[in-house]
Amino acid sequence: MTIPASVTLASQSSIRATLLTNAGVMFDTASAGVDEDALKAGLLAEGAPPRDIADALAEAKAVKVSRKRAGLIIGADSTMELAGRLYDKPATLADAREHLLALRGQVHRLHSAAVIAEGGAPVWRHVSTVKLTVRAFSDDFLDAYIAAEGDALLSSVGCYRFEGLGAQLFSRVEGDYFSILGLPLIQVLDYLRIRGALTA
Repeated sequence: MTIPASVTLASQSSIRATLLTNAGVMFDTASAGVDEDALKAGLLAEGAPPRDIADALAEAKAVKVSRKRAGLIIGADSTMELAGRLYDKPATLADAREHLLALRGQVHRLHSAAVIAEGGAPVWRHVSTVKLTVRAFSDDFLDAYIAAEGDALLSSVGCYRFEGLGAQLFSRVEGDYFSILGLPLIQVLDYLRIRGALTA
């Protein structure tokens, strides 16, 4: 009898953990301890596009943890792109307001990457890109939205929890729902089935 491969999520993201849990995946979590800012700065200096940065960050997390742990290690990361510019998570609510004003009435892209590593090397990867159109919301809505969401806005590159009040920001979304939340879940589940970590 084949023993199913163990699964570890190399992330402290509660939403990614919730997605896997709700999908019936048994897994552990581990902090990757990757210096994301330094890695991102180096990639930007090399001219890497936001999509590739998400992929590289996800790989770095998965590979680092897989050097210490057996089994399948899932690394994930998301980047937001507006007019070719990479946006980071806001540091303050004032920054969040500026981000949301920049997004108002515009189309941006969210790149959600997942890399699975084993034995210190990547064995699978997928990047989903979602195209999101932000409606031309009023200043009154913006003020009420920031007041309601508070510091939760600081945990998202786009300053929105799409599974919550953030859904009201949009007039059109083209792409995968789970990827907006930070993990291309359907594709991850498919690979876990291939590897025997889930029942086929």
